Amino acid sequence: MTTIASDARMAGVQRTYPPRAAVVSWIFFDWAAQPYFTLITTFVFAPYFATNVAPDPATGQSLWGFAMAAAGMAIALLSPVLGAIADASGRRKPWIAGFGALLVVASCALWIGKPGDHAIISPLLTAVALASVGAEFATVFNNAMMPTLVPPERIGRLSGTGWATGYVGGIVSLIIVLGFLAANPETGRTLLGFQPLFGLDPASHQGDRITGPLTGLWFIVFVTPMFLFTPDYPAKRPVRKALREGLSELKRSLGELPKQKSLAAFLLANMIYTDGLVSLFAFGGIYAAGTFGWHTIQIGTFGIILAIAGTFGAWLGGKLDDFLGPKRVIAGSLLILLLSVAAILLVDKDSVLFVKVAPPEPGAALFSSAAERAYLVLGCLIGAAGGPLQAASRTLLIHLAPKDRIAQYFGLFALTGKVTSFIGPLLIGVLTATTASQKAGMAVLVAFFVAGLGLLMRVRD
Repeated sequence: MTTIASDARMAGVQRTYPPRAAVVSWIFFDWAAQPYFTLITTFVFAPYFATNVAPDPATGQSLWGFAMAAAGMAIALLSPVLGAIADASGRRKPWIAGFGALLVVASCALWIGKPGDHAIISPLLTAVALASVGAEFATVFNNAMMPTLVPPERIGRLSGTGWATGYVGGIVSLIIVLGFLAANPETGRTLLGFQPLFGLDPASHQGDRITGPLTGLWFIVFVTPMFLFTPDYPAKRPVRKALREGLSELKRSLGELPKQKSLAAFLLANMIYTDGLVSLFAFGGIYAAGTFGWHTIQIGTFGIILAIAGTFGAWLGGKLDDFLGPKRVIAGSLLILLLSVAAILLVDKDSVLFVKVAPPEPGAALFSSAAERAYLVLGCLIGAAGGPLQAASRTLLIHLAPKDRIAQYFGLFALTGKVTSFIGPLLIGVLTATTASQKAGMAVLVAFFVAGLGLLMRVRD
């Protein structure tokens, strides 16, 4: 019999937990939401926008950065407020449903992004920003359900399994797009050698644009089990009363934060390294498109390989989280990311770590040049470290935050993950636009990981 959450339970005296089906259904939220990040913001639609919709890749990278910055500012301003209201009202699912609907509608609108149509750039970037807001807020309230699903000693494994499942969902969605929907405009064939399904036109890049509607449909299908089988927190107060009490609690929490030195240090560290990580994922595909001239199939294949690395990284990180503690997992992940980004900046199409190599040849086999293979290896390290970093971060927050205000602190967690999230994309956009160099724009990420790692050392788990 499933025990419904109560104030006492949230205070840490929970003795029973939901059945396995409820936990598995919750895990599938990560599977449901991942295609937005995999297909749209990283490996397919973002590079397509930069290379085919925008006037040129550097301009596309800067415009995309400005759109992500605007979404990040909205998320930063609203997430702690909404989290506090959710704690006061009790329920999480209505918030997930509302912001999930925003994700679905805005993602479907990306179909309008025709190649070379500069008039559509502004509404297209608006839709991307709204979809990002929907995805991030839905994730905030989904994360807040974690403490009631498993005992504290299994939170790390639950978080890591969720991230790993999300990566698998990203892999499957990429395979569907590359194998059956997106074709090379020159050959008219997909990665698996098929003509695109549904008569999608390679010349107008309908295979790239279909990622928006596919993301929306995917979310609807795979988030449904969570609504059906995972128990929600009980309703406690009407929305109007919850608004007043939630804002009052948020004010109290912010006032107490300077006294909670470890929690404050962690939130500050999370603010900085998450900005770097999100910027790295958002611009990794665009950077590869500009550096090597990769198109959807190459970038998508690269994404599949990275997602496989991320799956194993997140799964292993979840086990290490319960064994070593989340702080050590975060520190190790940051070190790997720092070294990998520094090395990527020393890889160009005709050089690897200052050593001259033969550039990629037109029509050559996939990843046939030494520079492309080096970029692939470094990308796998980034993928393997990114999953554990994010999974262990939400575990560490659960260790540090008061249990009766968990959604509020996940709101603050999202705040610190987003309040400066516009800075990374903005700096990349400004430096890229100023120097007309993608490499100069990406170099700023090194500072984010160094600063995040330094602040993490002040956290006591």
